[in-house]
Formats: sequence, C-alpha cells, structure tokens
Amino acid sequence: MPNPARHVSELGDLLVAYLEQLGVDYVFGVPGGPIEPFYNALARSERRGGPRAVVARHETGAAFMADGYARNSGKLGVCCGTVGPGTTNLITGVASAYDNHSAMLVISAQTGITHFGRGATQESADTGINTVAMFSHCTHYSSLVSHVDQFEQKLMAAVSAAVKSPCGPSHLSIPVDVMRTPMHAQPTFDLHSQTQTARVVDYHKVAELTEKLLASRKPVLLVGEGAVNCIDDVLALALKLDAAIITTPHGKGLISPYHPKFRGVIGFCGHQSAIDLISDTEVDLVVAIGTTLQETATNAWSVLNVINHRMVHVDENETNLIRSPLAQLHVLGNLPEIFVEVHKLLHQQQQVCAETNDTQDHHALTNLQDDAQVNFEQQEADKIHADSIPIKPQRLMHLLPKMLPPQTRYLCDSGNSMAWSIHYLHPHDRRLGNRRSRSSEGRSDSTQRRQGRRDSHGGIFWTCLEFGSMGWAIGSAIGTALARPNTPTVCITGDGSVLMSGGDITVALQEQLNIVFVILNDSEYGMVKHGQRLGSGEPIGYTLPEIDFVKWAESMSIDAYKITSSAELEELDWPSIVAQPGPIILDVMIDREEVPPIQNRIQALGALES
Repeated sequence: MPNPARHVSELGDLLVAYLEQLGVDYVFGVPGGPIEPFYNALARSERRGGPRAVVARHETGAAFMADGYARNSGKLGVCCGTVGPGTTNLITGVASAYDNHSAMLVISAQTGITHFGRGATQESADTGINTVAMFSHCTHYSSLVSHVDQFEQKLMAAVSAAVKSPCGPSHLSIPVDVMRTPMHAQPTFDLHSQTQTARVVDYHKVAELTEKLLASRKPVLLVGEGAVNCIDDVLALALKLDAAIITTPHGKGLISPYHPKFRGVIGFCGHQSAIDLISDTEVDLVVAIGTTLQETATNAWSVLNVINHRMVHVDENETNLIRSPLAQLHVLGNLPEIFVEVHKLLHQQQQVCAETNDTQDHHALTNLQDDAQVNFEQQEADKIHADSIPIKPQRLMHLLPKMLPPQTRYLCDSGNSMAWSIHYLHPHDRRLGNRRSRSSEGRSDSTQRRQGRRDSHGGIFWTCLEFGSMGWAIGSAIGTALARPNTPTVCITGDGSVLMSGGDITVALQEQLNIVFVILNDSEYGMVKHGQRLGSGEPIGYTLPEIDFVKWAESMSIDAYKITSSAELEELDWPSIVAQPGPIILDVMIDREEVPPIQNRIQALGALES
C-alpha cells in the first residue's frame, strides 16, 4: 500500500494537474506496465477528488468513451493506452474521433528512452513500430515527449490543436522513464486560455448573407452538427423568415422532429420530403449551416448538384467550405456571433414581421400531444404502427422516444441500427419548444442573446456516420452517461456490434451508469445481408449465431428483458428503468426481413464500383 505522505511528484502528476485545470473529470483507458506512472498519478488525483481513471475493457472502447464524453460535456476527452498493442488498439477509436471532430487528448506510453533501438519488448518508437507516425494520420498533432523539458510546451500544442476549429484528437507519446521523472507538479501555464475560441466574424459577408435572406422568396435552412451552439438563433430565424428546415443525419438531434418548419433529414437514410424540398424550383436559397457536406450528408454528393447555384455555406471550419466551391457565398466565422449579427441586421431592417406565425408555432411546440405528427414523409410509414411479431424495427424506433423522458440522449451504432434510427427515431426534447424568435420579445442586443442561449453541448441524437465504427455507440454511451449523469442515455446497437465490443457494457455496470442498451437481435450482420440483396451481391458472410442476450446479461448481474412485440416494450416499467442505477439490456428480436432505407447508399456504392 503506497504511502501518500512519502510520495514525490512526477511528470504524471503534472499532466493530471493540467487536466484538472481544464475541468477534465475522467481518463478512459486500460493500464499496463509502461503507463503505470500515469495511473499512479490518477490514483493520487482520485484520492483528493481530482480526475480519475475509468478502466475500459479494450482501448478502442476507451477512445469511444472519450469521444462521447467530449461531445456531451463540452470538455476535452482523454484516453490512454500502454505501449505496443495498448496503443495500436486505440487507433480505430481515435480515427472515429478525428472524423467526428471530437476534441480529444490521447496519451500513449513508450518503453524507456535508453531502451530505444535495442529491441525492447513492445518497442513503439521510430526504431520499432513507430506509433507516433501512425497517429499522425488520424490526429491534429502527434509527438514524442523525449525529455521532461519538452512536456509543457508539447502539451500546450496538443491541447490547442485538439480544441481549435475543427476539433479533433491530439496524441502525446511519453516514455515510461520520462513519465516518472521527479518534478514539481505545479502548472507553469494557464492551459485553459489555449482552449478559447476567437469570435471572428466577417461582417461584410454577414451583411451579404442577410441581404440574400431578405430577398429570398422561399429559403431553406440546412442544419448540420456544427450548428449546435447557434441552434436557438437558427430556429428563431426560420420562424422569422417562414423558412423550412432540413438537417443532415448528425444535425437531426438539434431540432424537435415536431417543429412546424422541420421537413426531415437529408443524406444517408434520410427522407424523401427533404429531397423533394430542395428539388423544388421555387426554393431560391439554401443556407447550409455547420455541415461537412460529406457523402453521408449529401446522398453521395447528389444534393450538391441540385443546390450548388442556390447555396450559401456558413461554417466555422474552412475545410467544410472547400466542399461547396460553387456556392453563391461562403461565410466563415464563429457561428453564434454570425447569427446574432444576422438577427441584429434583420431587426434594423424592420422588413420582417412574423409575430403571428411565431406565436402560433411556439404554442404548437409547447403543447405537443402524444399523437403529434411529423411534417415529413417516412418510407413505409404504415409499419411504424404495425403490431406484428417479431417487432418491426420501424415500430421499435417509433415507440422508444414515447417510452423515454424527452431529454434522453440516443447513441446509435453503425449498421442497421444507424439506418433505422436516422429515418424512424424521432426523439423530442421539450426544451426545444421554448425556442422562439427573440425579436418578438424586443431582444436584439447581442449580449442578451448570449446570456439567453442554453448550454448545448451536443445534441440528443448521435451516430458515428463518417468512419462507421461498429461498437462506437456502446463506448460513446458510457462517456455520455458520465458527462450527463442526470440525463437518461440510450444505446441502440446490433447483435454484431455487441459481439464485437460488448465487453465494455460491464464498464457501465462497474460505474453504475443508467444506460439502456437496446440490442437489435437478428442473428445477422443485417446491413451486409440487405446490402448484398439490394446490390445483387453474393449472399455470404452475414450470418451470426443465435445469442440469448438476456442470459448473457444475467451472467453479469445486469437486468435484461427479451422483447418480441410492441406490447412487451410498452408494458415495461419505464420510470423504474430510467431511474435505477446501472445498465439495462433490452434483447429485441426484430423482423430480420425488413429492409432498412439504405437504397441510396447502395446506389452510391454501385456508382463508385463502376
């Protein structure tokens, strides 16, 4: 048993002190010999109430957890792994965070500096497998700390690269002898100052944007995940201008599906009504806000062919603007400040008067009934009401938000879980109903707007769409639940993902996190099977064994229920489920013959293959 009184501070303690300075609560990882000095520092930190270790079952899961934590806390996600395979196991999760634009610090171990080039066990320096070089391709910064005097400067560079737009992971590799160097563990720098984002705005471009909005006869707002911190003002703008709203798959968690201006999701597994809207020749302006315009956001870029000449692209990330070279106008800058300025200019113009519509729409949002209808078209919509056995996935997705509290956060895994969720899962956070045009309340002052904006770290719906890592939602749900302990968390995953990454569910058990794991059980890699059928491929490699996940859960002392029908789902004691400590598993036997709405994706793959 270590004696804290006899401890001499080490570099690991200084690293933890900097994490504490940034408000980091957790470090996700798997311990091992060369990274033990860091875990020693975390143990000392936990005893005094500082950042603590959360032990994952696999390093990939640790990175997924850090991703979910970063998205939903607004803080830096931190994960770590020991030397060799402990570090390489992190790569898939880190690559996912890179594509997800999640701010993350990755700490990996190295063998001792004096052992470099001598064939040390699991050597990972440039004389071995060179993990620093590996991470350089999926991080914004990757460097070896070869001397203690480099540490603070390199940490500052890594954190700055991680949190500045576009956010993403940074990597520091620290040899074991450097990590345990005795030193004073008092930070020299204010690292928090490095995380501040400049509120840069091109006011001439914003004025031009405002003029286009005023001149437009039928505008449409296309909302991506980058709009998270300005969504209040974007929705208020839609009400002012009577503009329709569509979102990318990542953006759907930022707006109530019952918002009177919402016309559905565009892109992967989206809605035909959204495509029809932007194809309408009367739509003369499409304002894309905070979206990557990548393949999954644009139906394999086909959307761009339709809207290029009518589009204005507004974003904080200049890389995103590169993907819309034919747009009428590009507005680069801090999104909250841009839309504060737009509202200010509109108020000054006094050419917009939508007081009546605003009041009516606000009333409609705040008085939703259980049978409220969405204002967009769903594929095979009759199946959301089908009470067949086994339960249809469309019905499952329709029912889940009705069973759960409005503020519940949903993490949806790669595969059919993601496809069904994007199209048919419509979570509603009733706080969204309180968003109304501030101009009707006479609030044009930008300071008042900033004070009135809610703290919106992340939306209520997330999926790992671009990199598409199976098992991402399992780890990310754990990070989400730790970031938002008083908010219900639901992980929608498939049996294939659970067989791949299900061990991390025991982290939720160990941490006593209230997460509902909804397992779509069809004994198949469902997306593979349906993709092969739709694309006339050979039927191969998609079958899985029949697993009883209730018995599996019982072996871990986790409460679980087998669901075969909508009645069984509705009969569950949902208030108790979302109130009890620890995870719940729902083993949902879905109709495996139902085809997910992936036709556009299959067509895109066919085009690529040709």
